[in-house]
Amino acid sequence: MTAEITTAQELQKMDPVFGQLSFDNHEQIVFCHDKDTGLKAIIGIHNTVLGPALGGTRMWKYNNEWEALNDVLRLSRGMTYKSAISGLNLGGGKAVIIGDAKTDKNPELMRKFGEFVNSLSGKYITAEDVGMVTADMDTVRDVTPYVTGISEARGGSGNPSPVTAYGVYMGMKAAAKYQFGSDNLAGKKVLVQGIGHVGETLVSHLCNEGALVQIVDLSEQRLEEVSKKYGASIFTGEDLYSADVDIYAPCALGATINDDTVYRIKAKVIAGAANNQLANENVHGPILQERGIVYAPDFLINAGGIINVYGEIANYGKEEAMRRTENIYNTTLEIFDYAVKNNLTTQKAAMAIAENRIEQRRKENAK
Repeated sequence: MTAEITTAQELQKMDPVFGQLSFDNHEQIVFCHDKDTGLKAIIGIHNTVLGPALGGTRMWKYNNEWEALNDVLRLSRGMTYKSAISGLNLGGGKAVIIGDAKTDKNPELMRKFGEFVNSLSGKYITAEDVGMVTADMDTVRDVTPYVTGISEARGGSGNPSPVTAYGVYMGMKAAAKYQFGSDNLAGKKVLVQGIGHVGETLVSHLCNEGALVQIVDLSEQRLEEVSKKYGASIFTGEDLYSADVDIYAPCALGATINDDTVYRIKAKVIAGAANNQLANENVHGPILQERGIVYAPDFLINAGGIINVYGEIANYGKEEAMRRTENIYNTTLEIFDYAVKNNLTTQKAAMAIAENRIEQRRKENAK
């Protein structure tokens, strides 16, 4: 048997980690592997200036390991900004497990992953993300205290999805007020892409307010269930990005606003739950701004989930979590005003405010 070996010189040219834009000064990246359980995971710790890096674990069947690495780098970076803009004393981290959550996930694999989390001694705290449920966090809790989003029966805050959805709803209403002059969504045409736990709850809020909701998802079964339950319409057009709607809500995976889609979008507001919606924030943010499309920064309006699980650390309950999440409405409007005054995109404005908070804390820590 023969194997191709990449030379050190070739590897240096590739810059597989430090040379990637998504690396962005990460503090630590941990590659986790266990032969017995088949675990292949990556933990990304972006920044811990404000506190321990908290972020969910995503299980996904990536096409290759580079795709998984790039995803965890982008996600963990986003968590840094999410916690900072939300006023939480947390840093940014994230984890991905390579595999199909429906067929590859089992308690042994989750416990082994928990052991890797535990080995970091609290520098990274995990939580629920795509491909995970509250029961998985309970399993991780069996081997490490560094996990949030565990079941209420075990003293946790439970499933964070409803709170995440409420924050997205608040951010969407703020964006509507800024763009249309009113935050009343009754009669507004809203396209929700991705109707998982968060997307479904968002659909519920929108339909209750009287919005005209269309839904898109890979699962025909989910489409039928959600459509029947809330009265939302199933999108049947050929191109969802050029759909004649007022608001586009990406609630699936990221990078849906990219070179291929950014000029086709007809919606006047983009506000959704997905992380890293802009494939390239330096390119696609300015294009949206030039086209007069109001973009509600994803890491701001989808912060309800981390606000909810942070309650397990800061010892506040569901009522306080909902109050803080509702305030996303005010923060969104403040960021829109800051963007105009400083001639920035809304994405860059939110990042600037977050970075200022981190830098202030860094100076305080250095004293």
